[in-house]
Amino acid sequence: MFTSNPFAELTAFLPPIAMQVYIVLMVIAVFLGTVADMIHKNSGKYFAQRQKEAKAAATKELSVGDKASLAMKTIVVEVATAGEFCNPQRRISHILMFYGFIFYLVTTVIMIFGYPTSATPTPEILPLLWNAGVIMVIVGGYWFFFLLRVNVAKDGQPIFRLVPADLFIVTLLGSVTFAFIWTYVQTTGTLTETKIAFGLYILFTTLLFGSVRWSKLAHMFFKPVVAFQRRVEEASGASSLPPPAPNSEGS
Repeated sequence: MFTSNPFAELTAFLPPIAMQVYIVLMVIAVFLGTVADMIHKNSGKYFAQRQKEAKAAATKELSVGDKASLAMKTIVVEVATAGEFCNPQRRISHILMFYGFIFYLVTTVIMIFGYPTSATPTPEILPLLWNAGVIMVIVGGYWFFFLLRVNVAKDGQPIFRLVPADLFIVTLLGSVTFAFIWTYVQTTGTLTETKIAFGLYILFTTLLFGSVRWSKLAHMFFKPVVAFQRRVEEASGASSLPPPAPNSEGS
């Protein structure tokens, strides 16, 4: 289970091209959803206007090296280590989901396009990383869902009271949960059971990538941009805002 390519086994009832086309469609869905979200929220106009105002208010001109340094800090702090989260539990949960999702996503693409059938042996490291990614998202995701969501942890609302903001975490957890169930059933169950589990996996994965316009997935692309712009404004003297409070917590 942990060292076999689950997608290569799909040839029992699905041609390899089907999953390859599916991946392409999901990439298109994410792109279109992100663009639609930007248009709906006027994100492009907002960032352009903010950059224009920041440039006019700047008291110091930043060099290319300065901006490169700020970009690196943004990648290290906001992206790689989830530094915007001051709550250590939320930070660890986010890191588990972030890196788990990357492992899960990248290895999925590699296995589907590079090793689509059993005729081409898959390096064991790929399914190992795929399963590790799935488990990391499951641990971090369910930890967040049951204990760390703001409406649950702060507002005391029932755990299963869902709001639109929960769309991303619910579909993500559905995708990885049924991915794990599918791979288990694939090695222990019947072909019918495998098809059912795989169908549920595809359903939640499609909802995950097809709902970008309404979920927080697009937010993942915007946050580093906002963080970088904030650093540029602070370094150039254009920001009139005080630095974040030491006990502030990202959402």
